Amino acid sequence: MEQFPTSVVAAGGLVGGYAAARWTGRRPLGGVVLAAAGTVAAREWHRRTSPTTTALLGAAYVAAFAGSHPLAKKIGAWPAVCTAAAAVAAAAYAVADR
Repeated sequence: MEQFPTSVVAAGGLVGGYAAARWTGRRPLGGVVLAAAGTVAAREWHRRTSPTTTALLGAAYVAAFAGSHPLAKKIGAWPAVCTAAAAVAAAAYAVADR
């Protein structure tokens, strides 16, 4: 199986989860998108890196999701989600994708 960029999957999960929740008006649907992408990324992180690195990247993914909420109050929802997605993508690229 070819390697795919987990940075894109993780960032896509954050952006896609927010988009799904916002456009459908159903927050649980956004959570499903967020969880599905996080699971796919975590499985690949586990395959490519150590369990510790996988846990740290997973924690970064959850922290980015959680951190985007208070950040949205300061800079707006879409900029906050994009900032969180970029941060997670950069971390995943640096640790797992290069």
